[in-house]
Amino acid sequence: MSTAERNAELARRVVADPRWATVVARDAKADGHFVYSVRTTGVYCRPSCASRRARPENVRFHATHEAAERAGFRPCRRCHPDRPSLTERHAVQITRACRAIEAAEHVPSLATLAAEAGMSAWHFHRVFKAVTGLTPRGYAQAHRARRARQELTRADSVTDAIYEAGYNSSGRFYAEANARLGMTPSAYRAGGAATRIRFAVGECSLGSILVAASERGICAILLGDDPDTLGRRLQDEFPKAELVGGDEDFERLVARVVGFVETPAVGLDLPLDVRGTAFQQRVWQALRALPAGTTVSYTEIARRIGVPRAVRAVAQACAANRLAVAIPCHRVVRNDGALSGYRWGVHRKAALLAAEAQASGGGQAARRQRHTGAA
Repeated sequence: MSTAERNAELARRVVADPRWATVVARDAKADGHFVYSVRTTGVYCRPSCASRRARPENVRFHATHEAAERAGFRPCRRCHPDRPSLTERHAVQITRACRAIEAAEHVPSLATLAAEAGMSAWHFHRVFKAVTGLTPRGYAQAHRARRARQELTRADSVTDAIYEAGYNSSGRFYAEANARLGMTPSAYRAGGAATRIRFAVGECSLGSILVAASERGICAILLGDDPDTLGRRLQDEFPKAELVGGDEDFERLVARVVGFVETPAVGLDLPLDVRGTAFQQRVWQALRALPAGTTVSYTEIARRIGVPRAVRAVAQACAANRLAVAIPCHRVVRNDGALSGYRWGVHRKAALLAAEAQASGGGQAARRQRHTGAA
């Protein structure tokens, strides 16, 4: 084999390696996963290095920077692949800021947090949101709400729980409580006691369906194979609530939900009792804005809510959704358009999408929407 033929074969192998595409794109998300060396220069770089692109026949991939150095290469002076990446440094800095927020009696100011991270206030705010999916203020509010839920289950009184959770006034707490807890603080502290939840179980093409509603609206739409299992799930959510079988009026509400499952074109306009973190609610609001018959990727949802790097957190918010169909997490797919995990079963996700595609004019339109939404 001639030198030219050997180089052509080496280039073909490198270009066929998925890692080459990340090098060409200078994808910072690949930093820390591997490094690449260049035979003609004797250096190795991180995937995001902004240096001139090497010829593929001269490139080799290494799992770690130690492996590249054992092979006789030295670190690039431009991207410093032997040091933590900017993404990794940001993750460490923001983690420290989160711990500072959680440990502080009063929420530190943005200027204080930024100074401790060695950034300007504007840059820190931007990086914090990119890493966590929330602003520093939003993170503090979400943490305070989590503490409130914990304290309400163990404090001697609601007042004690308010101040133990970090609220400096009861008025502020009560202003947020209904949205954060889904019920009054006293009812939450009692594990849902005195909270009346009506529910009923029906059957649809997807199997068994349980619909439950509090005074605020529908608080659960559960899908499954066994009605008894669905009932136990509801009991686990509100162990001390008064669970009441639905009457004739409530049965009609269940019928509306079942009708929506079977015929998506009829729409579903019902009051919802949505409980979740600030980030989860942003994701769920974005999902409710998706028209029936369309799909988007997790990446696209993250972009739409302003946190393009929080793809994994978006997926977790979809998995935490307790309102099947009403909050249509079944319309979120992988970047390549393939179906991924679904809390109620991937086969139900496929069935819902197929029904919506048929109702919106056929599968071809849905596929066009899917490719448009995938990013």
